[in-house]
Amino acid sequence: MVIQILILILVLGIIPLLVGGIPGYLGDNKMLFSLPLRWVGGQFLLWAGFQLICVPLVLQERNFSVVVALYWGFIFALILLVSAMGIRQRARQMSVHLKRGYDSGSEDSLSLLWLPFLGILLYQLIQAVRMTYGDGDDAFYVAVSTITDNAETMYQKLPYTGGGTELDARHGLAPFPIWIAFLARVSGMPAVTVAHVALPVVLISMTYAVFYLLGCRLFPERDGKLPLFLIFTEILVLFGDYSYYTVENFMIARSRQGKAALGSIVIPFILYLLLVLLQRLQEREKIPLSFYLLLLSATITGCLCSTLGALLICMMVGITGAVGAVCYHERRILLPMATCCIPCVCYALLYLIFD
Repeated sequence: MVIQILILILVLGIIPLLVGGIPGYLGDNKMLFSLPLRWVGGQFLLWAGFQLICVPLVLQERNFSVVVALYWGFIFALILLVSAMGIRQRARQMSVHLKRGYDSGSEDSLSLLWLPFLGILLYQLIQAVRMTYGDGDDAFYVAVSTITDNAETMYQKLPYTGGGTELDARHGLAPFPIWIAFLARVSGMPAVTVAHVALPVVLISMTYAVFYLLGCRLFPERDGKLPLFLIFTEILVLFGDYSYYTVENFMIARSRQGKAALGSIVIPFILYLLLVLLQRLQEREKIPLSFYLLLLSATITGCLCSTLGALLICMMVGITGAVGAVCYHERRILLPMATCCIPCVCYALLYLIFD
């Protein structure tokens, strides 16, 4: 069990933190990545790679072991790339800084408000694991992960009965359960344990990391508003289970499902990136390549989580790009913003074909 936990810490914590250095090395001299942004950004790069690798293999009805092997190769390639970039940029001393936001300034003053924030976060993580339950959708999504890990097939068996069936290509376009099966395979932990115990801790922490980044942009002043903003966010989450379909319910009780990650992590992270874009356009600053890399990774990740993400994210990015180009007279952003929407358009077309 200890080895399994250490492997998950490596795959879900250390590797994303390393890979998250790639956008930092591609940024301009003003860009200093905070630890939350580096961790979240690295995980989005890994998620995007998994989507690009897994979907073609699902449609070709290949074995799950092929996905695992190719994805490990992708991970090692990114680690080698970031290592090479780190050596090349060592003279610039581009290291991880505990600073706020995308272009952070001075350190945020220590505030006692961080203590209740951390206490409530710890309480939510413990309760998410201690009070885990079998959701009705688990009969499909967690069963898909279990069957994939045990039977080597992807969306070719009925999750309710285990019997053979034709390829379920529509669900295969958003293979978030296959990613859970990958975690189960590499760690040796049962897929149901990964989904119900390990993932809530990681994904809930990622959610608050994204809201931390949003708070850095909304409250740039160093007057304690940021921890207060996060505390109120936690309170809304704690008392947000007034309906079975609220975002808060999905975040805490159903975080293992792709649509929960879409609503709690992916869309807020894209909102953060779009806020960064508009602020930099307003200040007439250059948009670095690292921004578009993160945005492209986020759009692909939205398709990994849910096929609905392709439509929602394409609308968000397209409308914001058009508005920014018109309001700030920056037509140069139209082409890269449209490029970031291409994966969403492709997966949406595939969904129409296989639906």
